[in-house]
Amino acid sequence: MKYRSVGKSGLKISEVALGSWVTDLKGTAAEDVAKETVKLAYDSGVNFFDCADAYSGGAAERFLGKTLKQYPRKELVISSKVYFPTGEGVNDRGLSRKHIFESIDQTLKNMQTDYLDMYFCHRFDETTDLTETLRAMSDLVAQGKVLYYGVSEEWGSARLEEAQRIIDRYNLYPITVVQPQYNLNDRYIEHEIMGTCHKLGIGITTFSPLAQGLLTGKYRKGQPLPAGSRATWQSDHQINDLLTDENLDKVEQLRKVADELGTNLPVLSMAWILQHPEISCVIAGASKPSQLENNMKAAGFVIPADAMAEIDKITGFHRFERHVG
Repeated sequence: MKYRSVGKSGLKISEVALGSWVTDLKGTAAEDVAKETVKLAYDSGVNFFDCADAYSGGAAERFLGKTLKQYPRKELVISSKVYFPTGEGVNDRGLSRKHIFESIDQTLKNMQTDYLDMYFCHRFDETTDLTETLRAMSDLVAQGKVLYYGVSEEWGSARLEEAQRIIDRYNLYPITVVQPQYNLNDRYIEHEIMGTCHKLGIGITTFSPLAQGLLTGKYRKGQPLPAGSRATWQSDHQINDLLTDENLDKVEQLRKVADELGTNLPVLSMAWILQHPEISCVIAGASKPSQLENNMKAAGFVIPADAMAEIDKITGFHRFERHVG
């Protein structure tokens, strides 16, 4: 496994990380498979394990905490997130100082650890003053409950720049990392966020590298949905909305590029993300060891320049730049 720094920090994380979004698996055969997957990750050199308090009502944190307890804490990089509701109370959500402080204590209890290596603001909170949120996150670092903090979705370049001005004004601990969605089908961070992170020395740990499963290649144009696939049960239909003829045609072209390079589409998709030096790691889920084993092949996989150019042509991506005159 290869490792990269998180932005300008000294923290090193594995190029491929394991995200835990499991439902409550307690006492099921699926729990044993999930534990085997975590064990394979650790034994293979994966050191970054990502979670959130909103995943399965805290069950994901409890599972990951219990499973990781058997490994030396100093060898692990553990993260979680705060923002989404954790109860019915009016203050049981958002990025207020109250909710952040109460959430971190519950997360640490769930994950059976004294501190988190990284703690993310899961979304942007329009109802809370940004200074309050940043002071609270910085104070967690000062208290030793969190080593580095960051943000996830809905934090565009303008918000990151505003946050930096507040951090500089009050001499707060800085934002170290962002965790946006990024994949071959959704390259929005290349417009501005990548450049802002580079300027501010912020690392990028991306999620959804396979675009909800679109880039696994299992969905084929004109063919029925695979039995048991996410498209057959996902309640918000995110993957179904992506299964357009245009997208499926692109997938077929990308599959050919993968074949020519002697790999498969998931590995190509994740390795493509890692070709960008601004990226610290790819966070991928895996429901069984074989999926993780394939995902880890992306670490260190080099895509030739001509193949990268072909991928750009297939995806039809153009970075937005406004020109006047």
